[in-house]
Amino acid sequence: MDGYQKLGLWIDGEWTTGGGREVLAVLNPATGEKLADLPRATTADLDAALGAADRGFRLWKAISAYDRAKVLRRAADIMRERDAEIGRTLTLEQGKPLAEAIAEVRNSADIFEWFAEEGRRAYGRIVPARSATTRQMVVREPVGPVGLFTPWNFPASMPAKKIAAALAAGCSCVVKPSESTPGTCLALAQALHDAGLPAGVLNVVFGRSAEVSAHIIGSPVIRKISFTGSTEVGKHLAGLAALGAKRATMELGGHAPVIVFDDVDVDRVADLAVASKFRNAGQVCVSPTRFFVQQKVYDRFAQGFAERASKLRVGDGLAADTQMGPLANARRLDALAALTSDAVNKGAKLLTGGERIGNRGYFWQPTVLGDVPDNADIMQEEPFGPVVPIVPFGDADEVLGRANNTAFGLASYVFTNAHDKAMRIADGLEAGMVGHNTFNVSLPEAPFGGVKESGYGSEGGSEGLEPYLVTKFINSAATL
Repeated sequence: MDGYQKLGLWIDGEWTTGGGREVLAVLNPATGEKLADLPRATTADLDAALGAADRGFRLWKAISAYDRAKVLRRAADIMRERDAEIGRTLTLEQGKPLAEAIAEVRNSADIFEWFAEEGRRAYGRIVPARSATTRQMVVREPVGPVGLFTPWNFPASMPAKKIAAALAAGCSCVVKPSESTPGTCLALAQALHDAGLPAGVLNVVFGRSAEVSAHIIGSPVIRKISFTGSTEVGKHLAGLAALGAKRATMELGGHAPVIVFDDVDVDRVADLAVASKFRNAGQVCVSPTRFFVQQKVYDRFAQGFAERASKLRVGDGLAADTQMGPLANARRLDALAALTSDAVNKGAKLLTGGERIGNRGYFWQPTVLGDVPDNADIMQEEPFGPVVPIVPFGDADEVLGRANNTAFGLASYVFTNAHDKAMRIADGLEAGMVGHNTFNVSLPEAPFGGVKESGYGSEGGSEGLEPYLVTKFINSAATL
């Protein structure tokens, strides 16, 4: 299709396609039509990628952090120059509105620029010695080649977070993006190549997920892995990494509570909430997914939220007036239908939406449920789509317990104009990130990660560089 990224395996600085390999059709979720065929890596391809990463690591780690930063900054500039082109590829394969896609590409460039500078600040230290003839040093070194596994919902920024941090630290990478959205990551790889990244330092492969991940993680070449995706898969991959005592960063599922107190501007919070909730059709790991609204303003908030949601324009992400695109695949339609039906059957009120839109593509109506009982599946299961449960609450102690009553702890949000109340709630929420009067908790310069079954480790910020570095102590005595 015109404007769509060339697909293939990116190994040792070269494209690998054809050759009798099995292929997987990449579909446009807005139409269900095929965009292109994606080759699946053979075992030989995976071994070639691992071998290239092994060689690339020895080369890349020897380059100074100063010169590595130049390559990453140059790549960021190229991504910005190509933002419309990469954004179109992203929309075609993932579905989100083009404006959102372009913004994601620009954010990815910001991530590379941030880590270009942060890599230069991986400082060691001098430890005061016990003898004048001894010098004791602590140095930080790259951990080695890493295996990176990224999802389909943010096919630019998710790979960017992992790749940028790894490269800034001096590591080489074998990346397996989602087979649903391969073109965007390949476009980032092309930008890095054009910026001067040496061959073999970054390798991108695709295939049957279970087979590819097991082969990559099981290789002695790989020293660390990073995964973003479901809790179930993350636990499995963490187990594979543990067999080799390999480091792992896990960014897993979420189910973010939003606590709205009655001292806020209800209309303003509803505006912010609708914009955040239906971004990327709700397919966001930090998406606000459970709204707890204080009783005094509950009816006004729920009705206002539903009215705003019902007016959203849903359609093809390439259309200029689209505000929300399709879901990623047909499975999400079935999942949302089941969650909506379960909630209504248990007593929830359907305030708007609740059905699939048309029969072409994977579109679902923005859906708002009121008075959702705590035993509804959606109160425990992340919807990962444009379905919103809203429930009333009485006081702060009650709502904290209900907000924390899931296995997840990625993001949480609180809206109140009382500073002491905000701090009390922020302290009490079991989450890796808390937004107070804002839904923006993802920034290149800030740590991103969760607690409980939302995973462990952080991406972004200075914390995002840490997992890719090892600490070495050097005790140098005088000549014997």
